[in-house]
This record gives sequence, structure tokens and C-alpha cells, in this order.
Amino acid sequence: MELADQVGLDVFGVGEHHRPDFAVSSPAVALAAGAARTDRIRLTSAVTVLSSDDPVRVFQDFATLDGLSGGRAEIMAGRGSFVESFPLFGHDLDDYDELFAEKLELLLALRDAERVTWSGKHRAPIEGLGVYPRPVQQPLPVWIAVGGTPQSVVRAALLGLPLAVAIIGGAPERFAPLVDLYRDAAREGGHDPATLPVSINSHAYVADTSQRAADEFFPAYAAMMTRIGRERGWPPMTRPQFDQLRSPRGALVVGSPQEVAEKILFQHELFGHDRFLAQMSVGTLPHAQAMRAIELLGTEVAPVVRAEVARRAAGADAA
Repeated sequence: MELADQVGLDVFGVGEHHRPDFAVSSPAVALAAGAARTDRIRLTSAVTVLSSDDPVRVFQDFATLDGLSGGRAEIMAGRGSFVESFPLFGHDLDDYDELFAEKLELLLALRDAERVTWSGKHRAPIEGLGVYPRPVQQPLPVWIAVGGTPQSVVRAALLGLPLAVAIIGGAPERFAPLVDLYRDAAREGGHDPATLPVSINSHAYVADTSQRAADEFFPAYAAMMTRIGRERGWPPMTRPQFDQLRSPRGALVVGSPQEVAEKILFQHELFGHDRFLAQMSVGTLPHAQAMRAIELLGTEVAPVVRAEVARRAAGADAA
């Protein structure tokens, strides 16, 4: 986080997991440590598994983080791509979607008012109680993270919440209709799509050369995807599959600074998005390599992407 702040990146995200191969079960705690060592970068969960958490504690944790960081906290709420938290916290997977919808409703109620009266099916009611501390930002940003479910996209749009789309497999073009659906639904729900940010989140890695990026990233990425694949019935990850995924139309954003910038800009043509989140902490990637990738992302990739996006925006305005 400290390095990302120093090299001028805009946001750092930490995921929530409850399994031995991921380090962080409480994103707000990890982000608070980063808040004390950074000055400018925004700090977000990626994601908070809201379905199995208590929205009151989520709000309090991130309001506290917002105060510690001087107004730089965000919540990225999602249903999660892993299910370990459900039995751990006593929830039934059969209630997967209902839990998320209900708890998101409560989280937004807590965000919008200091004192809250609320009732639902999966949590005890709240009768006119105050929830503290209050965040510096009004309102505290809440993003909705989705993996490709149209219903989740429409929900975010109708609530007027920013959307984060995770692209971890398949061609990016396949996700363009989801972003179009989001903006159309937002418009129909009375929200201006131009005011609703969109983020694209992908596995990514940057090294000084294309070959070096592929050779360094593949072992950790393949080990992780193969391990998860055993749990989900996928075949082991092979190098040809990996190379296909990092091709210009693949889901992986892995390569030299020029290649990574070009791929982000290609995606920008598809989505017109406002943020790109690169998930680099994949598997057992050596720390020094991850740090070098962050450095290159901030010093060589981001300036190129920002300049080209600004140029495109100026051209669109002129037209």
C-alpha cells in the first residue's frame, strides 16, 4: 500500500477470505495499517463478503477507517467467489442471494442516516438506534462487485451504486453487454449513468519485458488456479492456457508496461470505465516481484493510460 501510494496509484484493495491460502480475513484491519502509512491513495475492500457479515460492524469498521485515513475509505460489497464464510458464521448457502439483498439494504440505511429503524428476515431488527462513528465522507462510497450475474448488475444500477466487474476468465468483450445493461438500468431507474463509476477488476502482472512477466507470473497463478480448480472441478492450469489468457483478447492483463497499458486501453474502448483494479497478489508470487510490478504499474502504465483516456475524452467533447 505504501509503495502504491508513493508511485501515484489511485486505489488499493484488499479481499476478504477465510481459508489458509489467503492472508486477510478482515480487510478493514489490514487497510487501517495502510492508512497510517499512506497519504493519498484510496483504500477499499475487494470484496467485503456482505452476505455473511453484519452490516452494522461493516459500516462501523469502514467509518473508522475513513476517519483514520482522512476520508479515503471505500466498501466494495459482493457475494464473494468463495463460500467458506457461510458455515463459519452460521449462514445457509440456500439463502445466498436473499442474505446479500437484505444486508445491502441495511448497509445503505446505516450510511444514509445516523439513527436507523430497520427489520429483516436474517438479522434482529434495529429500532431507532444510532450507529457510530460516522464517516468523514458523506456518503461513504459503496461499490457493488459482480462476476457476471445480470440481476446483480441491475440491482446496483437501480440503487445508483458504482459497479465493479471482475473479469477472471473469458474474453472481455463478453462483459460489455453487462456494462451496457448497467447503464441502461440506471437510466431507467432515474440515475444519470455518467455519474456512476465502473471498475474493471482483473488478474494482472507487469514486468520489464513480456517474456519475463509471463515466466514470473505463471508459476504462482497456475498453482493457485489448479488448487482452486480441484475444489470446483476444473482441469489443471497449463502454460498454453495461460498464454492464451494473456493474449490481447484474453482475461489476464500480464505483460510489459506497454502491453498492459494497451490492454487496459482496449478494455476502455469496450467499457468506458473509470477504474482498473489489478489483482497481483495471486498465489505465492515473490514479494520483490509484486513490488516491482506495483512500481511499473504506477510509474509506466498508469501515466500512459491516464493521458490516452484524457485525450479520448477531449476528443469526444470536441466532437
